[in-house]
Amino acid sequence: MKTLLPSLVLLCFAPLANAQYEYEASSSNPFGLLNPEAPAEVADFAPLIGESDCLSESRNQDGSWAEPMPMIWRWKYIMNGLAVQDETLKPDGIHSGSIRQFNADSAAWYVHYYTSGSATPILPAWEGGKTDDQTITLYREQTAPNGMDGFFKINFTDITYHSFNWLGEWVNVDESFSYPTWKISCTKKKS
Repeated sequence: MKTLLPSLVLLCFAPLANAQYEYEASSSNPFGLLNPEAPAEVADFAPLIGESDCLSESRNQDGSWAEPMPMIWRWKYIMNGLAVQDETLKPDGIHSGSIRQFNADSAAWYVHYYTSGSATPILPAWEGGKTDDQTITLYREQTAPNGMDGFFKINFTDITYHSFNWLGEWVNVDESFSYPTWKISCTKKKS
């Protein structure tokens, strides 16, 4: 009876524990679910949730574009459906990801980026939001190599439930100059 009692207690509370985290990734919802208590803006990334096959192109040192590299980009809801996390898997072994939280007080997304290429004690962060139905734009202050003030700007464009594009570019403060450094095009394979 002593060994049976702890098992019965666990069985009684198991449904409560599962209900408490019902929006987390599970076997029936491998990418998690949007929590209805989340700010409405957390749904901005809903079309990207799942797994996409992508082509990633970045600049070579001479300014030309490198050959496109295949990439898998996975997106899921985290923190019981209150935030979004993504990860990229690339054949060169340099993988990366982001944690995306919407702050209702500032009405902005905060995106914290990390990579297997280098561990850092402080994650770089971008801030921004949805600019129209198919575009999300994020900024991070960044000085150009020549000392000019500006931003590294990230653009998610042409967002649908089937595909999206991503562009990373350096822009000056008034955005009259742009230098794209990385571009990615994706097609959804799993939702």
